[in-house]
Amino acid sequence: MPQTTSTGNLAKAQRTMIGQMLYTTEHNAPAMALVTRMRLRRGASSVDVPKAGQITVSDLVEGQDITDEQNLGMEFTTLTTSEVGAKVVVTDKLVRQMQPDVFKVIGRQLGDGMARKKDEDVIALYGSLNGGTALGAAGATFNVAHAAAAYTHAVANKFGTKLSIVHHPNALYSIINSGAITPGASGPVDAGWSRDLLQRFFAGLAPVGGVPMFHDGNIEADNDGDAVGVIADEGALVVLESVTMRTERQRDASLRGTEVVITADYGVFELDDSRGAPLKYDATPPSTSE
Repeated sequence: MPQTTSTGNLAKAQRTMIGQMLYTTEHNAPAMALVTRMRLRRGASSVDVPKAGQITVSDLVEGQDITDEQNLGMEFTTLTTSEVGAKVVVTDKLVRQMQPDVFKVIGRQLGDGMARKKDEDVIALYGSLNGGTALGAAGATFNVAHAAAAYTHAVANKFGTKLSIVHHPNALYSIINSGAITPGASGPVDAGWSRDLLQRFFAGLAPVGGVPMFHDGNIEADNDGDAVGVIADEGALVVLESVTMRTERQRDASLRGTEVVITADYGVFELDDSRGAPLKYDATPPSTSE
């Protein structure tokens, strides 16, 4: 009896992959979940985001006109999007065998790839904040004192009120090991952040200022073992999304399979350089035997 691949089986396989892919993408990009998000409306190719300067309010004298005219100093940042994507081929034989776990694996791999791409696009901007001037130094350990200094710097320079720290897991080890914070015992992710998307990456609250700290394994250490994380307000960076995720399929008879294509259309930008700063610290793997 010949084996056939029905459209129903293929649709079911695709639903399995897409369901896993969307979940994985949303839940494996902590850096993306900590920045401002905007949507590009249908028909538009870009968004102009205004930024106004500070307004000075003066003391007034009864009966005298206000003479201090204020210049808004309006500046605009133009944001646009670009496409990213990947393709996999689901063979007829694979669909005939129809092992649901296989499709979950494929979906998870696609989701992991999309999440990693989005996360790395955000991480790539960390080093340019604060005019490219990093807090910390090569070879320095990110300890309690340095975390306190970073928080103080952020407050003194008016980064904003919705601060977070993101760094390589190895860079956060020293603070965790010191006992200053206890993962899981420091409380859940603060209100205002997506607990569902960020809880797995929550390292704890900084001992000074209570700034939530998140570890991100997509941050890479350089050849000297140093990595660049960030302390920033949510408004320092922005992601503009036109298409969060699109999936399409196309039959390829010569391959005896179906191409499944995923694409996204988005862009990540620096929105306000003065609302964040890079954190450069040692990310050498800690010893597991001493």
